[in-house]
Amino acid sequence: MTSMDIVDEFEENCCIMRYTTAGQLWNIISPREFVDFSCTTDYEDGILSCGVSLDYGEVKPGYVRGFNHPCGWFCFPLKDNPRHSLLIGFIQTDLRGMIPQSAVDTAMASSLTNFYSDLRKTLKA
Repeated sequence: MTSMDIVDEFEENCCIMRYTTAGQLWNIISPREFVDFSCTTDYEDGILSCGVSLDYGEVKPGYVRGFNHPCGWFCFPLKDNPRHSLLIGFIQTDLRGMIPQSAVDTAMASSLTNFYSDLRKTLKA
C-alpha cells in the first residue's frame, strides 16, 4: 500500500477510504486504486474491521480501479501473552484489468508479505 486517505466519514467508526498500491513486476501490473466502505468496532478484547469496495468517484490517472469483495480483519490480544495480538485477515481482491493469473498470484503473495512486515514494524515503533 502506498497511500491511504479517508474520503468521507459517516459515524465514529465508519468511513470511505481510498488507498493505492504501487505497480508490481516491473509495472507489468499497473498501480491499483481501491475505494472501500470500512467499519471498525470493538469486539470482545480486540477489534473487528469489515469492508467492501464501492464504485465511488473518479479513478486517479495512471491507476486501475481494483475491487475488494466483502472482507474483514480481526485483531485481538493473545490470552497467554496480552502484550501480543493475533491478526487474522480475510480478503477477496479482484485486481481487475488484463493480468495473467500467475502474475497476480506472485504479486499478491509479495504484497501481503510486505504488508504484514510493514505492519509489524509500525506496531513495534
